[in-house]
Parts: sequence; C-alpha cells; structure tokens
Amino acid sequence: MEQYHPLTEAEAIEKARSIPGVLTPGAELVCNEIGDGNLNLVFHVKEPATGKGIILKQALPYAKVVGESWPLSLDRARIESEALIIQGNVAPGLVPKVYEYVPELALTVMEDLSDHIIMRKGLIEGNKYPLFAAHIGEFMARTLFFTSDFGMNQQEKKRQSGRFINPDLCKITEDLIFDDPYWDSPNNNTSPAILDDAVALRNDKELHEAVSRLRYGFLTKGQALLHGDLHTGSIFVTPESTKAIDPEFAFYGPMGFDVGAVIANLLLNYAAQGGRMNDAEKLRDFRAYLADTIVQVWNEFETRFRALWNEHAADRMLRASNYIDEFVPELLQDTFGYAGCKVVRRIVGLAHVADIDGIEDDALRARAQRVALAIGTALIKHHRNAKSIQEIIEIAERETSAKEGI
Repeated sequence: MEQYHPLTEAEAIEKARSIPGVLTPGAELVCNEIGDGNLNLVFHVKEPATGKGIILKQALPYAKVVGESWPLSLDRARIESEALIIQGNVAPGLVPKVYEYVPELALTVMEDLSDHIIMRKGLIEGNKYPLFAAHIGEFMARTLFFTSDFGMNQQEKKRQSGRFINPDLCKITEDLIFDDPYWDSPNNNTSPAILDDAVALRNDKELHEAVSRLRYGFLTKGQALLHGDLHTGSIFVTPESTKAIDPEFAFYGPMGFDVGAVIANLLLNYAAQGGRMNDAEKLRDFRAYLADTIVQVWNEFETRFRALWNEHAADRMLRASNYIDEFVPELLQDTFGYAGCKVVRRIVGLAHVADIDGIEDDALRARAQRVALAIGTALIKHHRNAKSIQEIIEIAERETSAKEGI
C-alpha cells in the first residue's frame, strides 16, 4: 500500500494515465496545481492536443490557509468522495462524476469541469445564469430529501449518519461561523475601516442570543446529509449547467444551513456590486436579477421538496400527515438565520469573499462590507419571525438603501 504523501505534478500525471476511459492512451499530458482553496491540493491534468482533462483533489493533513499548526484529518477526503457519489445518485448531472477514490493518498479523481466557470467569478463579472435557480433548487431538494428520514429508510439513515461524522471540519464551521465573529478572536480578519461595526457586533446581546440558537441547531439537528459549504465558490456554472463541488464539509445537519449558504453568497454579491458597477441602471438591473434569483432558489427548492414528499415519503405516518406544512416554515426560518450567519462571517471572520475584498476603492469596499454586515445581522435577528422568502429581499433593499444613501 502506498504511503501518504503530497503528490507532485509528475505523480498526478501518472495517476491520471491510470484512469480508464478518460484520457487518450499515450497522449502528451500537462499538469497544473490549481487549488486556490484553504485545505487541499487540486491538480488539473489535460491533453493539450484534444483538451480532454481530469481533476485530482488531494487532502492535506492541515489547513493550507494557516499551515501545519492547524492539523486536519485526512478522512475528509473519503467523506467528500462518498458525498459526491451519493449526490450524483440522487441528483444526477448536478455534481462532477467521481472516477476513483484512493484512500491511502486521500485522493479523489473526478470529472474535469474546465468548460464551466466558478459562479463567484461569473457573478463578480456581472454574468447572469438563468437556469441556476432551478438547478440548485433541484440539487438541494433531492440531496436533502433523499438523505433524510423523510426520503430514506430510517435505520439506513442512522448508519449513513455514522459514516459522515466530520468533527474537524464541523469545528471549523462551529468556530468561524458561530463563535469567532462575535468576539475579538485572533482568527478574525476585520478591516480597520469597519472596526466600529465589528465592535458593535461583539456587543450586540440580542444578536448573540439568536446566533446561539442557530449554533445549537447546527450542533444537534441531524436532518439530512449537507453539502456543508455550498457557496458560489463551490459551484461551477455555465448558462446551461450547474455543478456543486467540494462537499468535504458534508455531515448530517440542519437543512437550512445549505439553503442559507446559497442565499448568503448571492446577498454578498448583491452588497458587493454597489462598489463594482458605476452605471446606476446596470446596478439596479443586476441587483434585481440577484433578488429574483434568491426568491427563485427558495421557491424551486420548496416546490421540489414538497413534490418529493408527496411522491416518495418513506414513513407511512409522515406521508399520511400534514407535517410538511409545519416543517417547511421552520426550514425557511433556519434558512434566514444561517444565511445571516454566513454573511457576517465573510465580513469580519477569517475567510472573506472576492466579491467584496476585490473592490479596489477602499471607501467603496468598506461601504460594501457595512451593507453586508447590516443585511446579515438583520437576517439573524429576524429569522424566528420569517414567514416569506420575500422578506429577505425587503431586508436587503432596506439595509442597502440605509448604508448607500439611495
């Protein structure tokens, strides 16, 4: 058995050659390490002559963003590989195909998505994706329903839950999203330009109480197998296609965390565009597109989730009841709260987003940060009273207007 070690580009090429049916036998191959995330090596091996390619993703035994002082279990590579396979089975076409998992190297070999673009980059550039809401709504509805007690045998769900206990990566979420932003943590990365807002965040007891409830839900609600990190940097898109990638944070948790993550990242772009688009009409149009996308994401998710319940509910008692009409409103409230938490941590916490950090003008960047913080904190405080997805848009428009003076 091969001993674990970080692969070189030459080794990645040789491994890629061994995967049957993907690359041309004997073809010239080139390799680039393209990982721009915080935790892994990612190798892109391709044939220059044909453009065919393959991706090899290898977990490192520490957080790359910090270094070897932050050790992490390599078992997250298994979790990611198994999650992708499950997601591919229940939501075909919406994740990359897994060709092989090599446990001793913590290595997953998968489909090349070079014909797609990372959604965060596309949104920063002002691109629109008309099918995204339908695709991601379907992905979340199918993956969350069919890995829950609603859509699978309850005993099998318990066994599957045990395979996705993910303490190292859950701790990252627990600390960076539900703890660090609310005190002067050494992990935080807060711009001095918005230090007053960060201090207010740390002293807001009403906010802390709401976050504590959401944190407890994250710790205890084992509702479904989550992607766990479903932001626009973990979604590849074209105008016709959507692929969710990187589910190494997968574990059994509250469904609203995944739905909220998607919505949070659309809101972060919404806040950012005020510092990116100089044309007022273009800005209004793109923000209207983002707002409409948020509403569509929830509506697509809810419609598909309810349809799956009606057709595939595994539990006789649940199937015969109206519990879905109680469950969905609670899920909407979780979605509001978790979306708010995800927005806040991206402004004052350890890892930011390029949407906002890439704004060149210092004053405009600080204003976008304040807009995002205001939206995030309002969502958190309001989440237990949320009754309609439209309220997210009302909050975003209200807080944006207040901070931008429009």
